[in-house]
Amino acid sequence: MLLTDEQRMIRDTVREFMEEEIAPDLPEADKEPLTKDEAVRYMQKMAEIDLGPYAEERIKTDDPRTGSVISEEVSRVWPSLQVTMGMSRIPTSVVDIVSEETREAYADEIENDELVGCFALTEPSGGSDTKKPATTARKDGDEYVIDGEKTWVSNAPIADVAMVVAWDEERDQRSFFIVDDKTSGFETRQLEKIGWKGSPTGQMFFDDCRIPERNELMTAVSAAAAEDDEESGVFSGEIGGNPLNTMFASMRNGMAAISVGIMQAAFEDAVDYAKDRTTFEKPIGQHQLVQEMLYDIKVKLETSRQLVYHVDHLIDQNHDDARMMSSLAKGYVCEASVDATSKAIQVYGGNGLSKDYPLERYFRDARTMTIPDGTTEIQKLIVGYELTDMQAYK
Repeated sequence: MLLTDEQRMIRDTVREFMEEEIAPDLPEADKEPLTKDEAVRYMQKMAEIDLGPYAEERIKTDDPRTGSVISEEVSRVWPSLQVTMGMSRIPTSVVDIVSEETREAYADEIENDELVGCFALTEPSGGSDTKKPATTARKDGDEYVIDGEKTWVSNAPIADVAMVVAWDEERDQRSFFIVDDKTSGFETRQLEKIGWKGSPTGQMFFDDCRIPERNELMTAVSAAAAEDDEESGVFSGEIGGNPLNTMFASMRNGMAAISVGIMQAAFEDAVDYAKDRTTFEKPIGQHQLVQEMLYDIKVKLETSRQLVYHVDHLIDQNHDDARMMSSLAKGYVCEASVDATSKAIQVYGGNGLSKDYPLERYFRDARTMTIPDGTTEIQKLIVGYELTDMQAYK
């Protein structure tokens, strides 16, 4: 699938910016999780990219493929930065339609583009089982009381607001709630991981956190729509008649786009090294088995990119298959990135194991991709259910 002229312009602009403004900070910047001030500084820096007439709002809402192109280019240089920005975007984008209390508490951060968000879904006791979270939301007058614990939450240690998935006891269903640190408060604990070193990850603890009724997501969306608030359209599209399906499909395909960026970086480095490195009096790229490895990396890179673009099209069209295909993309592309980066290390030989070269970082980041937003195994079961209409788990 070919890019339009404007998408190619955006791709080239973002690539140039990343190379000139972000790459010089690496690998040092990726050795420790970003602080909030650092994350805000990088996000503000990214907002300075001059995309000419192709406005930010169009990229956010109307053009999933352009979003994937940007995600790929950022991730080609620094996946941790894309994860930090991507996981913040949805929770912070809904703050404009939630309660007045939350909006007033963060008026300065909103005005100065300093708001950081996180998406709190996974629980210690549940892992991939997210259908009925143990975290609860109890109605008390015109408030909800949130109690529970989340884990492996990207941005948790630096977040101002969290989109928390909890069980609404009154409605007897899973719902989404905006909990902010200033008016409700939550505790966090940082977690270490093998990849995405620059992206902070942590546990979150909610103990009698009281939030206004309007901080329940669908209540906020409905109220904003009734008030004719243009911000009520934060979730563009309604796959299967449900805007949340669009959110989850976009998140899964977004993870696949990050993996494409990692593969692109590994491929470029492997080709360059194969041309420069000499053994047996000739470049290693002239050896047949090295060429085979480059072939394997290239195949996975190009098929993965086209799959991501295809899912972008399905999301853009609100196609029912977008749910299934986003899971297929997340499962296949993230696993492909592990294999591709592993082969790139093999091309480098002993140097691929050295921290003096970026290949080990590519591999660690790629290996991390197969678990967040649903493990590969869960994606396979989602696709299996869509294909057979039979659930492998309840």
